[in-house]
Amino acid sequence: MDSSLSLDIILRVGGGLGLFLLGMKNMSEGMQAAAGSRLRAMIGAVTNNRFLACGVGFLVTCLIQSSSVTTVMLIGFANAGLMTLAQTIGVILGADVGTTITGWILVLDIGKYGLPLLGFAAIFFLFCKGDKTRSIALLVMGLGMVFFGLEIMKEGFKPLSDMPEFLAWFSKFSPVGYWGIIKCTLVGAGVTAIVQSSSATVGITMGLASQGIIDFETSVALVLGQNIGTTITAYLASIGTIRSARRVAYAHILIKVIGVFVLVILFPWYVTLIRNLLTADPNVSVLVNGEETYPSIIKGIAIAHTVFNVILIAAFLPFTKKLANLLTKLMPDSAADETPHLTYLDVRMLNTPALGMEQSRHELLFMSESVHTMMNLLRGSLFADKTDEEARRRIFRREDILDNVQKEVTEFLGKLLAGNVTHNIIIESRGQIRIADEYESISDYIAGILKMQIKLHNNKLLPSPEGRREMLELHDRTMDYLKFVCVSFCERTDIRAEAVMRSDELTHMVKDFRGRHLERLADGKISPLLSLVVPDMLSAYRRIKDHALNIAEVIAGEK
Repeated sequence: MDSSLSLDIILRVGGGLGLFLLGMKNMSEGMQAAAGSRLRAMIGAVTNNRFLACGVGFLVTCLIQSSSVTTVMLIGFANAGLMTLAQTIGVILGADVGTTITGWILVLDIGKYGLPLLGFAAIFFLFCKGDKTRSIALLVMGLGMVFFGLEIMKEGFKPLSDMPEFLAWFSKFSPVGYWGIIKCTLVGAGVTAIVQSSSATVGITMGLASQGIIDFETSVALVLGQNIGTTITAYLASIGTIRSARRVAYAHILIKVIGVFVLVILFPWYVTLIRNLLTADPNVSVLVNGEETYPSIIKGIAIAHTVFNVILIAAFLPFTKKLANLLTKLMPDSAADETPHLTYLDVRMLNTPALGMEQSRHELLFMSESVHTMMNLLRGSLFADKTDEEARRRIFRREDILDNVQKEVTEFLGKLLAGNVTHNIIIESRGQIRIADEYESISDYIAGILKMQIKLHNNKLLPSPEGRREMLELHDRTMDYLKFVCVSFCERTDIRAEAVMRSDELTHMVKDFRGRHLERLADGKISPLLSLVVPDMLSAYRRIKDHALNIAEVIAGEK
């Protein structure tokens, strides 16, 4: 083979593949930006209903345009304990069908329009201001890149069809006999594992087939292997996660391997089934503008890809719970193997900003529950006759944890904001950063109140019965207010007006209790040393209330 011709082929195919992959990325980002809130709603709708989970997997992957990203996302949710293994299996099965949409897009055979689509969409993306318009333009621009990249790859493959030595070498991977089928399957799996995109390798297969370099049977065998190769991304993502998350990756691998194993055995009948679904012989060429091409083979490849994954749904969807139980038995939980996590924020979620936002929101809900737990523990420690060392230890431990959670949430959202995200995501990310700061500050004040209580206890200083009753009443009212705001954050409800009113009531209560404390001090009913601590405790409760009000303002959309 001439070296200059070889270089030309490598440059064309490599350039086309790069453009194709970049187009897939832009399509994914554009779709996510345009439908971010819908993505979050769909993920939240996943229940133990396997059919609903399958439908969610299909729709999410149609929007994200990558089953690998969907599976990685599921590993993140399983790692955080937000989804069960049985739920994720249903979503995976739907995602595998959703990813075949890319193949059907390529069947449209509108590659000649790829460059115009790319050019006009780029103009809108660069010069339009609206987020919605820019998101749609990014989506169309990605679609143009996909078509144009595939067209470049096709052109790059053309010289190969006139090279007998290449065709002779490639014929070694022809699916003749079971060993030939297995070799083709392994090639498909290996290439996809390297590229980490089944959509890209399906596109390469279509490019080779459309030029007559490989026949239909070889294409189908390659597609089977590509379905195994695409699981490598999920496997790599599962490294370092807890066992429940690793089971998600292994479930994906197991489903694909079993499916391919069965269809390799039934390969002749499977190929016949695909042929029967076509209207023409895929191995018969036609002349288009004086060039020999194989129009039916591309459609046949798309059908083979889709039918395979539909068969997986039919075979495994009724048994998702049994498969989950099997994997749990094969990989039982072991407390000694698990490393405690402060947060389950996953950098792999940065590829799906809308869903990354939902994951960080779950961490804020954890902070919300934690400060409420701290207030409950503090209630039992205030002026108690018997010291509860366990309650004290838990309060200080949670305060330390929330310091780190706030740090990790802020770093995660900072990285997310550094990417290509919409204005709405930017606003919500800033709000979440502020809420994380407010909850961390609340935990600091709760720990501070406990330290003051310990100081009083160590110095055997007790407030008067009236002062003790007032402090407990203030604690209960502040805890109710904090719970009121936390429930609002959980349910996404605007309680700004009521929050301000109840905040003012607490402010007046603190002022009133401080005045009564000073009156008792003037009357000599309490030790002057109490005035070194009690006013600070009252101020701490007021600051907790202020931070809770700040959270209510963020929920209401105030800056």
